[in-house]
Parts: sequence; structure tokens; C-alpha cells
Amino acid sequence: MPVFRRLIALAFAAGALAPVGAPPALADTAPRLAESSFALLAQPLPLPYDEKADGAAAIRAATARARAHHTLLLIDLGGNWCLDCRLLAGTIALPDLSPFVRAHYEVVTVDVGRYTKNMGVPGSYGAGVVRGVPMLLIVDPATRRLINAGHTTALADARSLTPQALADWLAQWVDAGK
Repeated sequence: MPVFRRLIALAFAAGALAPVGAPPALADTAPRLAESSFALLAQPLPLPYDEKADGAAAIRAATARARAHHTLLLIDLGGNWCLDCRLLAGTIALPDLSPFVRAHYEVVTVDVGRYTKNMGVPGSYGAGVVRGVPMLLIVDPATRRLINAGHTTALADARSLTPQALADWLAQWVDAGK
């Protein structure tokens, strides 16, 4: 019997069956809603963390670029296994948000493995230890001052952020870094 119930539920979800007494408009829109929700994902979420990269070298290179471009350094510590890390990277890459990020930040992603790699990075900026990911360090590249002290794990639940909320969060540190 449970298998039969699952098949009926799938048929309703696919729009093959309309609930008894349902208004025709509801039954007609169900397939379109399902199709449109799939259209939102043009590609899979990125895998932004290079698991073979030398984190310290990547940070040194990004620091040099940030100094040259007069931007802040954004060190994104995380892992490809972390959904919130991948969502954050995907949101930063959105066409509406990426121009702002590029104008104000030099972003470098640093893989922490399963909390086994690059664990000393936060400490070198006075941010303690990695307690969760994503962990973002916003640094003045000239002074190495951690601008978002006390807020490095504020985006650990990145899945709850809209692109606008992320833009607002990032914008507050641009002003604080001046």
C-alpha cells in the first residue's frame, strides 16, 4: 500500500492527476510551476575550492592583486562538500552581484578539506580558529587588519541569504575598510 500512495503522490506532483474538486486554474499551472523551477538552475553550483592548491600561495597572490587594485581582500575558507560554501560562491558569481564584488574585493577561495588543511589562516589575521564554514575574512591588504572581526562566520547559513542581503553584508565592510 505505501508504494501505491507514493505513485499517486508522484502523479499529483507531475501534474498527471488533479486533486478532486480542484479549480482548473490550479491543475493547469502545476506543470508550468515545476518546469519554471528547473529553469532557474542554468548550471550546477560551482566547486570553488581547489583541493590541491597551496592556500598560502593563493592568499599571497590575491593580497598582491588587492593592493594593486586598491580593493579589500576577501578570504573565503570552505570546502566543496559544504552546501553553504557552494551557494555563497554561486551567489557571488551572479551577474547582478559580481561587478560589485570585483570592484571592491579580491576574492580568494581556500580549501580547508575536512578541517584538515589551511587551519592556521584565520589565526594569522587574529580571527582564531575555523569553527565552521564558510568563514570569510575581510582584510585590508596593506595593513593585514581583519576588518570583519567577530563576524567571520556570519554567512555560515548562506542558504538563507538573498543576493541583495549578501550585497548589503559585503557593502558594510567596504565602508568599514576606508
